[in-house]
Amino acid sequence: MRTLNHDNIERSYILYTPANLDVSSSVPVVFVFHGGGGNAENAMRMSGMNEIADQQGFLVVYPNGTSRFEDKLFTWNGGDCCGFAQENQMDDVGFVRAIIGDLQTVTNIDPKRVYASGMSNGGIMSYRLACEAADIFAAITSVSGTLNVSPCNPTENISVMHFHGTDDQHIPYNGGVGSESLVDINFVSVQSTVDFWVAFNGCSSQPQTNSFEDVQHQVWDRCAGSSSVELYTIIGGKHAWPGSEGSGWAGGDEPTQSISASQLIWEFFEAHPKP
Repeated sequence: MRTLNHDNIERSYILYTPANLDVSSSVPVVFVFHGGGGNAENAMRMSGMNEIADQQGFLVVYPNGTSRFEDKLFTWNGGDCCGFAQENQMDDVGFVRAIIGDLQTVTNIDPKRVYASGMSNGGIMSYRLACEAADIFAAITSVSGTLNVSPCNPTENISVMHFHGTDDQHIPYNGGVGSESLVDINFVSVQSTVDFWVAFNGCSSQPQTNSFEDVQHQVWDRCAGSSSVELYTIIGGKHAWPGSEGSGWAGGDEPTQSISASQLIWEFFEAHPKP
């Protein structure tokens, strides 16, 4: 666990470095943001991203959000959501920039290959980074978290991939207040989220669509700046990280095993460095 002081608050994150990683040359970095009420350890267990990092050779950063408690119920200020972090207007984008600065003092990161992913509130945080830190991030992915930042004014094109279950009762696929949501927020829909990025990146309006098992995969290509927008819709899926071994948090939903979000996330990131 590494700590740093940001806005006069001690913040922390876990940095995972594969044992065989050659840091003599610049390496990619993948951020994984926990969901609301979770923490860095939870994100590490849920995503299984360390195993993929071992195989593919990249650093993984698991940051901790903030809470009124010392060691639990952490959240991210993703714009209109969520909890303590949003209510207290925590500068989480600034915190992430500070992490990048801290990383640069201890390892050799590739500035063209810095990526963000997250679950639920963590996915919402990834979208905020796409809106406000596209100068740093080449691509972001979100699992079960929509774009709840307004206005969103990215400084450059950024690739986006989204995973969402049609039966998600926490952040509903079609938007609105989730019947099982822990926060009273009118969430933006998945379609509105995707539409924003398709328009911003200047992609083709009609996606290529491929369906298999309980998954519909859509790709909007011919986007500006070598960017791309992709959507994995889990038919009947709930609020969970596809392919994970469990729900990822107490009371969470069981994930589909038809796809591995973590594997697909890395493949997407690998294919979309900054130009």
